[in-house]
Amino acid sequence: MAASSKTPSKGKKPKKKGNATKVILGVIIAALLALICAMSIYLVVYLNGLKILNANIDKLDDALGASVIYDADKQEIAKVIKENRENVKFDQFPKQLVNAFVATEDRRFFEHAGVDFWSLGRAVVKDVIARSAVEGGSTITQQLAKNVFLNSDKTFFRKGTEMSIALAIDNQFTKNEILEKYLNRIYFGSQAYGVKAAAKRYFGVTELKDLQLWQIATLAGLPKAPSKYSPISDPEASKDRRTVVLRLMADQGLITEEERAQAAAVDYDPKTQTPVAQSDLFPSFRDYVIKEAYDLYGVTDEQISNGGYKIYTTLNSTAQKAMDKAYTNAKLFQPDGPEQPMQSSMVIIDNASGGIVAMTGGRDYKSGTWNRAFKPRQPGSSFKPLVVYAPAIEKKGYVPTSMLDDTKQEFGKYAPRNYDGQYLGQVDMTYAIKKSKNIPAVWTLSKIGISTGKDFAKQLGITFDENDNNLAIALGGMTKGESPLQMAQAYAAFANNGVYNQGHAILKIEKSDGTAIDYKAEPKKVMSEKTSWYMTQMMREVVTSGGTGVKADFGRPLAGKTGSTQLDLKGLESHYRDIWFVGYTPQWTGAVWAGFDKTDSKHYIRKNYSDRANMVFSAVMAEAMKGIPVKDFERPSGGKQIEQEKPPVQEKKSVTDLRAGWQNSGVRLSWTAAEGTSAYQVFRKGPGETDFSQLTPSNSTEYMDQTVQPGGTYEYYVVPANGDAAGVQSNVASVTIPGTEPTPTPSNPDGNNNGENGNGNNNGNDNGNGNGNNNGNGNGNNNGNNNGNGNPGKDKDKDKDKNPGNTGGGTGNGGSSGGTASPTPTPTPSEPAGSGTSGSRDDDRQQNNG
Repeated sequence: MAASSKTPSKGKKPKKKGNATKVILGVIIAALLALICAMSIYLVVYLNGLKILNANIDKLDDALGASVIYDADKQEIAKVIKENRENVKFDQFPKQLVNAFVATEDRRFFEHAGVDFWSLGRAVVKDVIARSAVEGGSTITQQLAKNVFLNSDKTFFRKGTEMSIALAIDNQFTKNEILEKYLNRIYFGSQAYGVKAAAKRYFGVTELKDLQLWQIATLAGLPKAPSKYSPISDPEASKDRRTVVLRLMADQGLITEEERAQAAAVDYDPKTQTPVAQSDLFPSFRDYVIKEAYDLYGVTDEQISNGGYKIYTTLNSTAQKAMDKAYTNAKLFQPDGPEQPMQSSMVIIDNASGGIVAMTGGRDYKSGTWNRAFKPRQPGSSFKPLVVYAPAIEKKGYVPTSMLDDTKQEFGKYAPRNYDGQYLGQVDMTYAIKKSKNIPAVWTLSKIGISTGKDFAKQLGITFDENDNNLAIALGGMTKGESPLQMAQAYAAFANNGVYNQGHAILKIEKSDGTAIDYKAEPKKVMSEKTSWYMTQMMREVVTSGGTGVKADFGRPLAGKTGSTQLDLKGLESHYRDIWFVGYTPQWTGAVWAGFDKTDSKHYIRKNYSDRANMVFSAVMAEAMKGIPVKDFERPSGGKQIEQEKPPVQEKKSVTDLRAGWQNSGVRLSWTAAEGTSAYQVFRKGPGETDFSQLTPSNSTEYMDQTVQPGGTYEYYVVPANGDAAGVQSNVASVTIPGTEPTPTPSNPDGNNNGENGNGNNNGNDNGNGNGNNNGNGNGNNNGNNNGNGNPGKDKDKDKDKNPGNTGGGTGNGGSSGGTASPTPTPTPSEPAGSGTSGSRDDDRQQNNG
């Protein structure tokens, strides 16, 4: 039993040993086969790359040629070519510059053979997870290979070819030579090729050794996306990217934490830039085409610059020339501030297609600078149609004659105000839009719901920040705002029967190999024809007499909306930060923004220039649309039924000739009676007040305000009271009170003293009303006594005053009776007493974000 029991144990051991040996041998053989396979693949890949490299070695220094941009008539308007490039030897690159690029783009550059398989493995995993090629994982050598020999398509085949060329380049050139070619060739945006050209372009630095750390980090952050991270066009994004570069350098021990913090804190000074020589007709549009090529089609700046592409666009050269001409007319803009000019941008879009007809990024725009046409600003009241009134009609059944609340009120903690301080109780939607009243807009949004307004606006291409979740959006109060491009493409849907098209500049891109990329239109129905028709009818009122946009009218059928944002600087609240006009004809929509790049106490829009956006729109469109047939807005099918829904509108009474003047110890108001009206509400706004307040009602066409203070400026308007309904407010009249109260000469009630002899030789502008005693004839407010004869004063303001000024022509010889009346106070030069009304103010001033 014992012997038999040992036999099995002896037989098992050799079996285990044999199995282990087989496993080990299998692993070794598999490893050898894998190695042979890998080496074979590597060899094939390398030889393929070497073949491509040798066949195109000259491309490392030469480009394919310029890309050409064409307008809608296929006429050449611009060439995009490498114009600004300076080669530098490797030993001229500062060590910190090399470190910055290696740390940012390829930290294992000096360790791998052109391809970093560790990074590649990570990229492959992400690509598999995403089920597409989304992760780059490219080394500096691969980037050089791609920029020289390939396109930017993210496919596995292109990636393999890129790797093969990178391996060949790494085998043929030293690491320093590769870095030299890379840093001399890479595109830094703004027509700068190579790091030396970029240093000069952005910082005015001609010697690389003079670059500071923050400048080096800024440059190292550019190749990833030159347009996006340009310190000129977007200083904030550039600074954020610089921070990332500096953190990478610090983490890799290339700089100290103190150096990192100091370099991260520096703000870019645009004055250091070196302007680009202008070689194109339309630099704003050219720059936008390059941006759109990357944003929509993934075609890089570098590829356009040296790829020999043909890019066909939507540009109307006639319209663009008209826009450029208007933007050189200084009379259309507020005079320059001490440190910066008033700026403006404009976009015109074709309503039917969404094609960009013309564009300017600013006055005296230079290529590669801040293109304001697609930069967001607060839209003010021009946002009301998009987020309030159109969704109210489309989603909640409102109509143009729907009555909206216009009483002074608060919405929770939000207290908007009408810009003129006037509150009429109730107004219809058309009137609220025409006069750009704030309370009705906020009230309406509160009724339909913020989410309803936002959801509708989003369909029109409007973007909201996560914090834009309050009623302030009714007045354009947004965290970031909207750009002229976004506003134009949104309004175009009103003119296009409720169909929205994304604004675009490119129709087709033809590559040098003959392949093409075509724009694919995706029109989207976002509102009914009924809603778009209602909105058009209401916004046509804005550009008619009494509307806030009347100066935008240029003699064609037009609808639109003004917008402005109130200046939030103490003492300057009546002025503006931004002004807008967005308007459309049946064919084109235009959006104009104007303001200052940096608003401060020296640079803001003065209220007497608040109509400049309207004027720019009118000047540009009048010239741009010459030769284009005049069309009227077409009522959609069912238009008759739409008209029948409107209830009859009662005509509102109004006063149009309110006059204000200083008289004796108060301000005298007068006006022509409104038909059928016997009572009037009187409103006043005094020094330091932001709102008008109601005074005692008047039952006549005159009113005397004796509660004013010396030296102050007061503004007034009146509103006819038609029974239970208020009429339309009058024009605003203003008057400045003399600085000191006049001291009257004591009168002599007994009439026993002799009057003084006086010669009245001046023309009186005041409305005096003095009567001499006994036989004297009054000379204005100064009364000759006894036998003096005076000539009556002239009514110079021609307002038919019963008591004209104090012009005295005769000499009063005092006798015995009568006192001397108080002399007429001298009016201030800017506001002569009795001079009649000041001009009406038709601006669109908003509370906070109006």
